[in-house]
Amino acid sequence: MNKISVTIITFNEEDNIEDCLKSVQWAEEIILVDSGSSDATVEISKKYTDKIYFNKWQGFANQKSFALEKALNEWVLSIDADERITPELKDEILNSDLSSAEGYYIHRKNYFLDKVIKYCGWGSDFQLRLFRKSKTKLTERLVHEGFIVDGKTSKLNNQMIHLTHTDLKKTFSKINDYSTLEAVEKHKRKNINGFTMILYPLIAFIQHYIFRKGFLDGVHGLMVSINHAMTKLQVYMKIWEINKVKRK
Repeated sequence: MNKISVTIITFNEEDNIEDCLKSVQWAEEIILVDSGSSDATVEISKKYTDKIYFNKWQGFANQKSFALEKALNEWVLSIDADERITPELKDEILNSDLSSAEGYYIHRKNYFLDKVIKYCGWGSDFQLRLFRKSKTKLTERLVHEGFIVDGKTSKLNNQMIHLTHTDLKKTFSKINDYSTLEAVEKHKRKNINGFTMILYPLIAFIQHYIFRKGFLDGVHGLMVSINHAMTKLQVYMKIWEINKVKRK
């Protein structure tokens, strides 16, 4: 049986963290890194692990690197508070011969509100989440950070559950937060005008709703596609604002 360290980063995740932690109780250790939650996240987490650390927020990559450093085992599973490991995936992780690769991609089953999204590009969502600690580092990005493995990678057969958008209020809040980070990251290499503010959100919508067949997911697919367009619009508006301030 493989010895696995699970790492999770949190900030005000009291609605998510308990089910997340329940889904990984089989791990040899669970490392939780919190960036100063003001809700019950930490208190809830204490029921499931004693390896809880505070690290001041300096971006997703920094938090996940900090968590990775704390892991005692060579094999590490990194998950987010809104993700769940299924029993089938647990068995595969614990009992498979992992020696044929240095890291493994896991297929995420993404939910929007109460529905599994099979199209919009969400149905082919593979994330590198299981890897050897000694072979792995984080990309230095403010948003959409990722793990880089030095060596061969492969895919696991079973899925993890991703409850990323449970209600529209949280969805819009997340769009606002992520678009701000992306704008800060990209503003130096983007020249924005009114035309690009219209064009790129429109392209994003067409891409997800038409070419990635979001229409087959019904109203949920329409909303997902609109959200992608809204995110793109906010990113470009915020880049324009940042650059305008810098020109003064």
